[in-house]
Amino acid sequence: MRSGGPGRPSVLTSYDPRTGEIVGSYAVQGAGELTRAVRAARSAEKWWSGSSFSARKRWLLAWKRIIARRASELVDILREETGKPEAEAAIEVMLAVENLDWAARNAAHALGRRKLASNWLNRNQQASVGYLPLGVVGVLGPWHNPVFTPMGSIAYAMAAGNAVVFKPHELTTGVGVWLARTWQELAPDQPVLQAVTGDGSTAAALCRAKVDKIAYAGPEAGAREVIALCAQSMTPVVVEHSGKGAMIVHVDAKLEDAAEAAVFGAMANAGQNATGIQRVYVATSVYDQFLALVAERARALRPGAARRAAYGPMILEAQAEVVRKQVRDALARGGRTVVGGLESIREPYIEPIVLADVPEESLAVTGEGIGPVLIVNKTADLDDAVRRVNQAGRGIAVSVFTRDISEVETFAERLRVGVVTVNSATTYAGIPALPFGGVGEYGQGHSHGELGLREFSRTLSIARNRYGAPLNMWTFERSPRRLRLTKAIFRIRHGRWG
Repeated sequence: MRSGGPGRPSVLTSYDPRTGEIVGSYAVQGAGELTRAVRAARSAEKWWSGSSFSARKRWLLAWKRIIARRASELVDILREETGKPEAEAAIEVMLAVENLDWAARNAAHALGRRKLASNWLNRNQQASVGYLPLGVVGVLGPWHNPVFTPMGSIAYAMAAGNAVVFKPHELTTGVGVWLARTWQELAPDQPVLQAVTGDGSTAAALCRAKVDKIAYAGPEAGAREVIALCAQSMTPVVVEHSGKGAMIVHVDAKLEDAAEAAVFGAMANAGQNATGIQRVYVATSVYDQFLALVAERARALRPGAARRAAYGPMILEAQAEVVRKQVRDALARGGRTVVGGLESIREPYIEPIVLADVPEESLAVTGEGIGPVLIVNKTADLDDAVRRVNQAGRGIAVSVFTRDISEVETFAERLRVGVVTVNSATTYAGIPALPFGGVGEYGQGHSHGELGLREFSRTLSIARNRYGAPLNMWTFERSPRRLRLTKAIFRIRHGRWG
């Protein structure tokens, strides 16, 4: 919430979504503050990018140790700002630290200069490719995983040699301020990481600040706004949308495992999980059994404020109304409730909702799934499941449960998504080396892995002449004899000369 008056700077106040209590107040920074932050970042970036990979690795691992030693502080702030149970908050912090560790240790291998092979026409040339920092990267964080998700940009951008200006979501400003402060404690004179605080106007100012790249995570509508703003200055954008993926359950699947993964993927973090499960397509012959297993597990879950609650509240208050609208539309179009329903929505909590036989054109399928709602639909066969997944167009991730492992890779290639997991669901997010990105609107860049490091780098290719070319064709002084010899070699290599 934003407040202020004449002659007073606006103030952003954040609240615990479980109790409504104030947990922090922060300045709403505008264009002037953003300009100064970017200027300071550019100065720090000169030192940071000029450091070797090994030096940056030492700094980042030192920062990692600070975060790890004081993780309980970050977990407490995360719980206050999101209402997450202790286990979910702790896991999020641990995953963020693992990504920081991986990025620091693997940047040199992924981005260091390496030699490339030359062909027979250019044997005298030595070619190499390397990756250099972009400069200053702006990161716009989400509310649902405010530590783990932005760390997938912050850690990789810093490991690649960039300075970062991080604008956390207004609902979770405290975690962003904490991360930047721990870096400042380590390197007080080098603002390689800064946090800027504020609301949407601050995010817009960062987009206009002419940084070298913007990394955004959040809803589709916000992504379009960010892309439009950045287009004015031709600033490139990497986007991670907040909608969830799908699951396919084949006739030979271990149904207990699939049901457990489906319910966790749909309900963890109150369904506010971009790596989660929105809908499941189940082979008709095992549909009833699978649905019964899902219903049994979902009914056992209890959201709440207790440390050991299954999950917490909706962090963004308005999201409860989005869930209500999607469920109402699904039921109006012929879907049916198996667990819960509209009565399950009791702000700020939403109890588990399982829907069945939901038409593919309903808002619950076509809209972003951000809530503890799971859709379970029948599918005639794998071809039908592929068609439905691709038709929905939410190209994030698909989980496939089957015992026929030998055919999974061929099957996976038919799915227009960025990640396919086999006999597991959300666990892929815990593999820092695994890059993930989507397709179509979800395909604006990558997070994690070597591709995540290169996302925040520019390519520099170098070719140098080592000695005079025996068959130099790159001159107007080439002789007929040299051309005949070159053509003869080409014909031997590639076929008859036409």
